Amino acid sequence: MWTDLKSENSKKNDDSTPKSSRWRENLEAILVAVLIALFIRTFVVQAFKIPSGSMKQTLQVGDHILVNKFTYGIKIPYWQTTIIPFKNPRKGDIIVFKYPKDPDKAFIKRVVGVAGDVIKIREKKLYINGKLANHDFAFHSKSNIEPGRDNFGPITVPENSLFVMGDNRDESHDSRFWGFVDLKAVNGKAFIIYWSWDRDKLGPRWSRLGRILK
Repeated sequence: MWTDLKSENSKKNDDSTPKSSRWRENLEAILVAVLIALFIRTFVVQAFKIPSGSMKQTLQVGDHILVNKFTYGIKIPYWQTTIIPFKNPRKGDIIVFKYPKDPDKAFIKRVVGVAGDVIKIREKKLYINGKLANHDFAFHSKSNIEPGRDNFGPITVPENSLFVMGDNRDESHDSRFWGFVDLKAVNGKAFIIYWSWDRDKLGPRWSRLGRILK
């Protein structure tokens, strides 16, 4: 009987003692999870939602994408200084960057010109270094010709800069209107659609989920 009582008392002590430590363990686990999430968001992957149609047909309004922030190197947050460079954005990459006119806003466009490239547009046709760029992703929704939008340049992309355009060439506010993107302003490369919501039909676009962006 004495042995049973001792075991029971020990069990009661074991049950009551860890309550404060369990609290601490749970708090530590939450803090670690938050720190890991912040680390991933800052240095590895960040989610964005597409609010406009400037990248149609590649990206639709309501698409939710993931951006690889590790592709072009590791940057110090806020200062946007690259401490470990990997590579620079290449022509054809879909990038997210700080809008030059308002750095608090994130823009998404496709790189069509890098440092040294000569960009010219004539009647909606894009020429890079004098050669016609036949991009399958380029989309035109209007037939009329507008100066500045459909006739532009020639202009040479300066060092450490990018010339970007939306795939929806007639509905995109891009480098044709506000200039170049500084390499320091690039957040990362968009690589996948993880969710898509059709606000007109009030339902998900199942066929777009998991689509790799090219």
